[in-house]
Amino acid sequence: MKIKSKWFVLMLFALLISSCAEEKEEQQKETAQFKVPVEYYKLDNGLKVILSKDTTSPTAIVAVYYNIGFRIEPKDRTGFAHLFEHMMFQGSQNLGKMEFIKLIQQNGGVLNGSTRFDFTNYFEIVPSHKLETMLWAEADRMRGLDITQENLTNQQGVVKNEVKVNVLNQPYGGFPWLDMPQYANTNWYNAHNFYGDLEDLDAANLEDVQSFFKTYYAPNNAAISVVGDFDIDEAKTWINKYFSNIPSAEIPEQPDISEPKQVEQKEFVKNDSLANKPAIALAYHMPERNTEEYYAMGLLDQILVQGDNSLLAQKLEKDKGYSSDVGGGINYLGNMFNYKGPMIWMYDFTYDNETSREEILSAIDEVMTNLKENITQKTVDQALVKLRSQLYDDIGGTFGLGRADLLCSFALFDDNPERINTLEDEFKKITPDIVKKTIDEYLINTNRTILTVNPLLADNEKTQSK
Repeated sequence: MKIKSKWFVLMLFALLISSCAEEKEEQQKETAQFKVPVEYYKLDNGLKVILSKDTTSPTAIVAVYYNIGFRIEPKDRTGFAHLFEHMMFQGSQNLGKMEFIKLIQQNGGVLNGSTRFDFTNYFEIVPSHKLETMLWAEADRMRGLDITQENLTNQQGVVKNEVKVNVLNQPYGGFPWLDMPQYANTNWYNAHNFYGDLEDLDAANLEDVQSFFKTYYAPNNAAISVVGDFDIDEAKTWINKYFSNIPSAEIPEQPDISEPKQVEQKEFVKNDSLANKPAIALAYHMPERNTEEYYAMGLLDQILVQGDNSLLAQKLEKDKGYSSDVGGGINYLGNMFNYKGPMIWMYDFTYDNETSREEILSAIDEVMTNLKENITQKTVDQALVKLRSQLYDDIGGTFGLGRADLLCSFALFDDNPERINTLEDEFKKITPDIVKKTIDEYLINTNRTILTVNPLLADNEKTQSK
């Protein structure tokens, strides 16, 4: 009996150890597979609502995204979507001019807005106990803007000055973020000057603004996310109280924004009277969103241009010494997740006057020609580690603003904000063979556009020195 008793005790001890090991392994899996809490529903008027609780800090973010970006703004009204973004801060039914901004700042918060390819967004980051106030304020301007000729004229001047400062009077102004889409794309909706031609900005009238607001700034064309330290049931009550009685609108059918396949390499030169050395940008049309090639391009972006160990940075900066500022990515006005229509992957850099364009392209072609040979499982795994780090930096950054951005984007574009929790798994499915297939289909010269900046200031300096 003593022998059996000892055997039983040993078996029990072994089972306990095994159970503890399994429990520890499960805890490690849970830690590794961090999930963003997502509660998603819609109001009767069509407003998409996403709630995501995070008690890391006593703050709350309110982000409102409207499903209208500069990609589908009216023809002959370039820059109109951006102009309208400015109009949203000029007053609403209960808040006069600049009072919206004062309300947030006086309550210890920060705010901003932006216009992108496929959406216009507004957000506030405030102490948690001011969440209800922010929801009321956002609902107030969704319900109705103070659209006056005075406000419109004022903001036309503001936006025109912004164009002059950021583009027209700036060395490398608009390069390549504004320029390249106009050269690489052929469909007007993807290829027009979305910052706005000055004549088009002047041509905008009060009727345009009223029609644009009524058409696109309706609850059934919007998503709101609340991220931070708040009570879910309380937030639902406030959102229903302030937003549910805003009427929906008839949203027009979107125009065709598809981009025809590029079949030959395009090359352009931009003269820049303010630049003192040449610059170059190269762009490739992206695969369709959410395909395996799309995710493979995300990994190739990491392999080719992200970080000091990327292949192009190694070649152009470390090996050749041609540049010190190689950078790029998918979607220069956001990230690879927060757009809906056609997109380009692009990189750019400046280089010395003594270096020829031919030398630059020769070094680039050397990297691209040998790219497939560098694609191994180890390369893909390393790219995944870099991408995962960047993704979670974005999700957690600025008190969770990156999280609010993805939640609203996925709600607008896919009707599925839960996608935020599947991104890593999608990248993990990508094999070296899929990456190589993507290289063969997309990273080819016939899918490439090259834009070079010709530095006229450098030419003038050479002439003067002679």
